[in-house]
Amino acid sequence: MAHSKQARKRIRTSDQQRVMNKSRMSRLKTETKKLLTAIESGDKGKAAEMLPLICSCIDKAAKQNIIHAHNASRRKGQVMRAVSAMK
Repeated sequence: MAHSKQARKRIRTSDQQRVMNKSRMSRLKTETKKLLTAIESGDKGKAAEMLPLICSCIDKAAKQNIIHAHNASRRKGQVMRAVSAMK
């Protein structure tokens, strides 16, 4: 257990931040899965429509230091390649 006032505050703030980060990461994963299911079903229009939304989610996660910038770049490349590879 924390003894100082500062340590108690750090515990509170880190718990709040953990919850927010988990929420943002969950949204990112959910949106990515929606896109991948649209790609698997062959719905190119829906996939192309969802692509900017997912890129935006990825960029926001990187900006808020939830994922690393290189990780964000790799994820965006993967979804863009998957959408462009659709016939």
